[in-house]
Amino acid sequence: MKIYTLHKKQNLPISVKQAWDFLSSPENLKTITPDYMGFNILSGADRPMFPGQIIQYIVTPVLGIKTKWVTEITHVKDNEYFVDEQRFGPYAMWHHKHFIKEIEGGVEMEDIIDYKVPMGILGQLVHPFLVKPKLEEIFNYRTKKLEALFGRYE
Repeated sequence: MKIYTLHKKQNLPISVKQAWDFLSSPENLKTITPDYMGFNILSGADRPMFPGQIIQYIVTPVLGIKTKWVTEITHVKDNEYFVDEQRFGPYAMWHHKHFIKEIEGGVEMEDIIDYKVPMGILGQLVHPFLVKPKLEEIFNYRTKKLEALFGRYE
């Protein structure tokens, strides 16, 4: 089964601490997720991020189908990176690395998502025109939302 990768970088004119405080708070994920996805945290976001943390969500990724998504925070290095992995949800595999590093005048945020689509060859057939464009759309929304919240990096 094929593993796909989505790689995104964004620079923001804020400090590492500001970026970390925002991104490491699971509750802020709703803020940077498109409204139509019906993102709702069910449990697990009631304390600062830590390795082993289980967070349960409801999302509506495609065709109005509500899906429970359970992720585990597997790695955390304060002010540098964290990793979330799907334990149950819409993907056959989801491994999302979030990196933050200081650059001149702000921070660089980098997301690397390795994922597999479900349903074998059928999933691979719909990936180019359903899954991949939807992920691109979600991360483009995040880019715009983070710029609206924190300003544009010049």
